[in-house]
Amino acid sequence: MNSRNIISEDKFNNKWGFIISCIGSSVGMANIWMFPYRIGEFGGAAFLIPYIIFVLLIGFTGVIGEMAFGRAMHSGPLGAFKKAFDMKNPRHNSKLGTVIGLIPVIGSLGIAIGYSVIIGWILKFLADSVTGTIINDEDPAQVFTALSRNFGSIPWHLLGLVLTLICMSFGIARGIEKVNKIMMPAFFVLFLFLAVRVSFLDGAAEGYSYLFKPDWSAMADPQTWVYAMGQAFFSLSVAGSGTVVYGSYLKSDVDIVSSAKYVSFFDTLAALLSGLVIIPAVFAYGMEPNSGPGLLFITIPAVIRSIPFGQLFAIIFFLAVLFAGVTSLVNLLESPVEALQSRFGWSRRSALLLIGGITAAAGLFVEGDLLSPWMDTISIYVIPLGALLAGITMFWICGKTFARNAVQLGRKRTLGRWFEPMTRYVFCGVALIVYVLGIFFGGIG
Repeated sequence: MNSRNIISEDKFNNKWGFIISCIGSSVGMANIWMFPYRIGEFGGAAFLIPYIIFVLLIGFTGVIGEMAFGRAMHSGPLGAFKKAFDMKNPRHNSKLGTVIGLIPVIGSLGIAIGYSVIIGWILKFLADSVTGTIINDEDPAQVFTALSRNFGSIPWHLLGLVLTLICMSFGIARGIEKVNKIMMPAFFVLFLFLAVRVSFLDGAAEGYSYLFKPDWSAMADPQTWVYAMGQAFFSLSVAGSGTVVYGSYLKSDVDIVSSAKYVSFFDTLAALLSGLVIIPAVFAYGMEPNSGPGLLFITIPAVIRSIPFGQLFAIIFFLAVLFAGVTSLVNLLESPVEALQSRFGWSRRSALLLIGGITAAAGLFVEGDLLSPWMDTISIYVIPLGALLAGITMFWICGKTFARNAVQLGRKRTLGRWFEPMTRYVFCGVALIVYVLGIFFGGIG
């Protein structure tokens, strides 16, 4: 049996395995270290209104489009784009689709290279939480400074990547699906426990006020809408890559619209849970809320050191963050791995070894000073471009009938008339705006 047949037979076992895996791909660092800061910065509860509007808008257009695109083409982005352009010009076996399909694959691999470094940081802090050194002996700021310097986290970086590749080596149903079924529920349970614990801290009320006290004047600020759109866009992992790949492993009897609804809901819930854990804890100990790695690896550990049973709190926190990070990294790596399997007929093991080797080698050189510019470049210039190209290809190149039939497959209720205008004009318009404004603002997600 050749590798192409193995790929086609190795699918998610059921709808919930697919949904949980898509949730795992969406829930990541954007939920944990950016959303809580954004909601406080742009009007508290007022920020939630444009954010939820964009989550619904993108979830029911871009997310369902990418799921359906992968399933209809039985392929990840490289094969899906090629088939779409071959459909458009059946007499000319154009290479244009393959070239365009490379863009989201490169974007996915590019983010995975940076993400693998961050997974190493999380592993180091989890290990130090288990031993108790981060609570009793070490200064979190000094640990993070040492980790984030050039070539500063090589063993932890490589360990995290190897563990992720081992999980992926078992395939879709026995590997990716099972990993997500364990890690995603565990993430929500652990963060829910932490949110309850944080609520008993003196001074936590100030954090809740920062998060949810509405400043309605922020609604009149265009930047509130711009950053809400960017946060929703990147949080839902619309990139023309990972969701397309997972869609290609989806059985034909699954309702994609229903699946997108659950993914959007739980992704938003994860973001809110992160805010309920992080911001009240920060305020309870008189610290300033910030965003990015500093929040996760300096501010939170400093808070944890002051909390009774801080070591247990630290273990639970970094274990939950690790689960969120690994499930996202699995999705990011699956796109280039699937491309090698489907396009060149490689075995899964060979594809994992090559992609793992590229990720490790490139990751070593972006550790430190290059990491932030590397991630910014990929997320600003490549990721939203991949999403835009996927939207144009699915909803314009393939045509209205194709897109409707692809999404309708497995759905009992007929799609309404909203489908074409919302997908062809609104989603593609939003993707274009995110791309342009991301360049203008230097990143909005």
